[in-house]
Amino acid sequence: MSYDQKDFLAVTHFGENPAEYYNAVVPPIFSNSLHIYESLEEFSKGQYTYGRAANPLVEIVESKIAELEHGERALLFSAGMAAATTAIMHACASGGHVICQNAAYNPIKTFFDRICIPKHNMELSFVSCMDLDELESAIKPNTQLIIFESPSSAVFDIVDIEGIVKIAKKHGVKTYIDNTYSTPLFQKPLDYGVDYSMHTLSKYLGGHSDLIGGVLIVPENGEEIRRDYRELYGGIIGPFEAWLVLRGMRSLPARLVQHQETALAAARFLQDHPKVRKVYHPGLPSHPGYELGKKQMTGYTGLFSLELDASVEESMKFCDALKLFGKGVSWGGFESLVTMPMRRASEAIFAQFHCGRNLIRLHCGLEGKENLLADLSQALDKI
Repeated sequence: MSYDQKDFLAVTHFGENPAEYYNAVVPPIFSNSLHIYESLEEFSKGQYTYGRAANPLVEIVESKIAELEHGERALLFSAGMAAATTAIMHACASGGHVICQNAAYNPIKTFFDRICIPKHNMELSFVSCMDLDELESAIKPNTQLIIFESPSSAVFDIVDIEGIVKIAKKHGVKTYIDNTYSTPLFQKPLDYGVDYSMHTLSKYLGGHSDLIGGVLIVPENGEEIRRDYRELYGGIIGPFEAWLVLRGMRSLPARLVQHQETALAAARFLQDHPKVRKVYHPGLPSHPGYELGKKQMTGYTGLFSLELDASVEESMKFCDALKLFGKGVSWGGFESLVTMPMRRASEAIFAQFHCGRNLIRLHCGLEGKENLLADLSQALDKI
């Protein structure tokens, strides 16, 4: 694990000016819906007018995330899906073709099935994004966007970001990455030329499982996205949620140290256990993307998957026997979680992930490494 020293300054002080808000060390929550001025002339030139367009605290948080991810502009949204769908609608026109990594977040695929394809006559092709020749062969004259994750959040595939961007730029195609797993501290996709980087704020950037939000980072000023998409669709994040993101970012470097240490220890323990068939963790040398990951990433977080040498029913029994891992979706908060994302997946989705239906996904929270290892051990004893 390594951090750019500038990142510490970004999460603590960048974009803040206490003199503007009575020397408070933490910026206040601007919960007002509008801003007023002494004259109509001042109003017409005002930076802030109505909360759907912009908010002072929201912009402080945006400036920090843009600085962290080496982007020109970051825009906060009411949910990760609002950020993701905004990128798609900004990059694509009716009749366009999109290439999507088959391991990408499933609601993205649902958005295409229900909105983009029937209402905008768009096309969607799935590829693994692991084979660059396969990716390039999928590009059509009307291809407008390539969507991918790295690492992906089920089997943790690592794709060649630089290679994908090179192919995309050759054909005049935009690129979008879900960078939520790595956070801006461990991976900076815009440095490789990616056009849109998205994070779900409910994960590590928020870190306390108490908010819903998303952020989109772009290498240009992003004003068109703010004005013509976020403002008109009404997808801006609320000021209180933005304050929660700010609070979470203060401790992000410290939290990630613990998440990484605990998850790596758990992955190594499970990899050596006789009841475990396979562990999917990008920080293990056994992972097929390990060397590429070391090139693109400077650290790992608390999320990984495994398959037991057991049936789906026995795998469920193991999950239920865990005492410190809550059974639920999401990840990136202080709490440990376990789920089986493939257990009820459709055959179409299941086939795209190349794993067993007994796949178990763990998020290692902040309950303590030894406590979580003991919990995993006692649950394995139950099967």
